[in-house]
Amino acid sequence: MQKSFYDTHALKKPTNLSINSDLLQKAKDHHINLSRALEQRLVEMLLEEKRRESHEENREAIEAYNRRIEADGVFSDGLRKF
Repeated sequence: MQKSFYDTHALKKPTNLSINSDLLQKAKDHHINLSRALEQRLVEMLLEEKRRESHEENREAIEAYNRRIEADGVFSDGLRKF
């Protein structure tokens, strides 16, 4: 089980949002829990941002690794039979 990067047991906090009225009505018509949907999407967005930051922080190392593999190949190149 993956550990969450935020406190999943933190108290809920009421928040005021503005949303397109037609979009809101369609969500209500489909019984979409807006709080749950927003939380799920925020988690997705934050994880994507963490991935982007990690990639940027490690960009030089990733590029160096890719250059080495391109030049020298991988250790198993001589072992593969397929």
